[in-house]
Amino acid sequence: MKSCCFTGHRDLPREAVNAIQGPLARQIEAFIAEGIVHFYAGGALGFDFLAEQAVLKAREQYPQIRLILALPYKGHDQVWKEEIRSNYQRLIEKNADEILYISDHYFRGCMQKRNRYMVDHSDVCLSYLVYPKGGTKYTVTYCQKKGIPVMNLAQFIL
Repeated sequence: MKSCCFTGHRDLPREAVNAIQGPLARQIEAFIAEGIVHFYAGGALGFDFLAEQAVLKAREQYPQIRLILALPYKGHDQVWKEEIRSNYQRLIEKNADEILYISDHYFRGCMQKRNRYMVDHSDVCLSYLVYPKGGTKYTVTYCQKKGIPVMNLAQFIL
């Protein structure tokens, strides 16, 4: 089965959120047309959340696709505001096809381990990379080292 992982920044300006949604949905549909059925997302706010929502929306039309959450550790969302956490749990976790926890607890490097797991299980990566450092840049670089193609939505939006 073909698979895709997502990586992108957590902090997105409102105008970026609005600009990302259309191209994100279209690219997910294009991937589905190419035979991609598994979509790995890391459970972060920002781009991950948008990607997860887009996959769930696409699943209404393409029931064969699966949203797999690769979460860094149990309780990773405990530092989020209550409203955000409850919305996330209601919208995403409840509707995900599978939830994988990389660890039972937080440890230094658990986010990178989660990102490597997603890349290691993917044929392609859909990213939103505008900043030259951080976890998204790390993940894109890891994809490149592994020979995993990366499509950066930011190049179509900026």
